[in-house]
Amino acid sequence: MLAVIRLILMTLSLVIICIFSICYCLLRPFHRDNVYHTARFLGKITKIFGVEVEVRIPKSIDNIGPVVWIANHQNSYDLLTHSNAVQPGTVSVGKKSLKWIPFFGQMYWLTGNILIDRKNTNKALGTIELTAEKIKKNQLSIWMFPEGTRSRGRGLLPLKTGAFRTAMQAGVPIVPICASNQHGTINLNRWDNGKVIIEFLDPISLDEFERENLRAKANEVHQLMSSKIEQISLEAAAYKKH
Repeated sequence: MLAVIRLILMTLSLVIICIFSICYCLLRPFHRDNVYHTARFLGKITKIFGVEVEVRIPKSIDNIGPVVWIANHQNSYDLLTHSNAVQPGTVSVGKKSLKWIPFFGQMYWLTGNILIDRKNTNKALGTIELTAEKIKKNQLSIWMFPEGTRSRGRGLLPLKTGAFRTAMQAGVPIVPICASNQHGTINLNRWDNGKVIIEFLDPISLDEFERENLRAKANEVHQLMSSKIEQISLEAAAYKKH
């Protein structure tokens, strides 16, 4: 019964937030902070399903300017948990088909997120150049999920190099964002679903030497993120037991 009530409340909250965001964005469509303001409300929905979200940001991120954020992608709850970590001036890159989802799709588009056609390889490659240009022109930061799909309990999947190429072309650093394990930890029929920890790592610059070997750099970052995800997942699990 609790799960049913939560699902109803979550759906209503999401629709209301989307409608409110659409109306707000019509006054200033595609503004660089639309995503940030909308995410502040989306992040509060985590309280409905009994999850506390702790966001940890190191001093090295203060006043950093445009970056490419890269985060691990686990399941559909990411939309809500990760929203608590979205920073000002940030937009994301998503599938073009998202635009047709009622309410959410229109909100996603009007907030200024970048839509790509993943079925068209040529267009996807062109999106790297387009995204890099938007970073430089509009002083935007881009939120990306470099695994390319939800991991669904399989751990951090291999990182694709698109995010790294985007950062390289834009001349901005990569900042890894690690979220503790959510797979199998959230039960909508349980009142308290513990904590999700989201931790930003220090910025990683991509110099000219690494241009020819982005795959090796992606693998290196994968190791850093995997280690941190394991650490904060253990910490979050210990918190839940208490």
